[in-house]
Amino acid sequence: MTDAIEAHRTDFPIEGFHHIEFWVGNAYEAAHYYRAIHGYEIVGYRGPETGVRHRASYALRQNDVRLVFTGALAPEDELSEHLMLHGPGVKDVAIQVPDAEVAHELAVSRGAVSVQEPTVVEGDRGKWKAAAIKAYGDTIHSLVENPDMTWPPPDFRLRSDSIATPIGLDHIDHVVANVELGSMDEWVEYYERVFGFVLLRHFDDKAISTEYSALMSKVVWDGSGVIRLPINEPAVGRRKSQIEEYLDFYRSSGVQHIAIATDSLVDTVAAARERGLGLMAVPDTYYDDLLERVPDLDADLDELKRLNILADQDDGGHLLQIFTRMMQDRPTVFFEFIERRGAIGFGEGNFRALFEAIERDQEERGNL
Repeated sequence: MTDAIEAHRTDFPIEGFHHIEFWVGNAYEAAHYYRAIHGYEIVGYRGPETGVRHRASYALRQNDVRLVFTGALAPEDELSEHLMLHGPGVKDVAIQVPDAEVAHELAVSRGAVSVQEPTVVEGDRGKWKAAAIKAYGDTIHSLVENPDMTWPPPDFRLRSDSIATPIGLDHIDHVVANVELGSMDEWVEYYERVFGFVLLRHFDDKAISTEYSALMSKVVWDGSGVIRLPINEPAVGRRKSQIEEYLDFYRSSGVQHIAIATDSLVDTVAAARERGLGLMAVPDTYYDDLLERVPDLDADLDELKRLNILADQDDGGHLLQIFTRMMQDRPTVFFEFIERRGAIGFGEGNFRALFEAIERDQEERGNL
């Protein structure tokens, strides 16, 4: 074991989320949808015109949220096979590290499976180094060494975007995984062993349940809040849970949703609704006792109700949150928008309202 690895034995070198890469059926259409509705700028392109023959990718950005949408140009490509099995979804939850070689070697020494050795990515705008390890299902974690914060990636062609109008999305707050029954603890142990993460929250099926379905969840994090990774598994209920529905359609473990932080959720949601973004709705009765459940909430209750924004509190303070509808035909991936006002939790007080909203959609699809 090298001296550099020895120095990081108890402190995996992590600087935060770097980017999220989606594998989709049509990267061009996906990129333009997220520009028009979510307000991301399309800042880069990679494809046949840049020397990549088998795929097309678009890099997007809004403040510190960085996304890539990639599609295949041939049926024999691995991406095409992935899409047939899973449908559109998240392939890569990339993590920024100060040294990709050290991070990769350390991860592998702790039992992670390598899917890409450290590789230099170069272009006219500089270079970065990236490696990758396997995560749950077919998801991977790229380990990206990018000290100059070059974006789009160096091998992308720059695109200027004068059309996109941001809606206030600022950075990735957390990324949620759905895993098969019985494997949640295995993945919690994986993140503790490989990354040195610790358990932040544990929700059992009594805490997260409705009349029909239940799930269990554990949240691991780096200890500072830079990386938060909730991991869900289904629990036995009267009907099929939302996690089971996800697993049925995605055909493996994978990313369920990505939470994006904003400084003003009211402004973000108002802009998103005006552009036609589908958002999950809760009954008006949710707001009848909201101020009793969340005392001292500094927000216009009528405005929260009009926009269907949820509120919660913990020992650290308050939070506001809302969830989008599914982002593709399969009931798999969606987004959360969140405004933290000191709270470090995940809106535990809203779990029932959220899951009942999801169940209404499940019932309409015939999958409850």
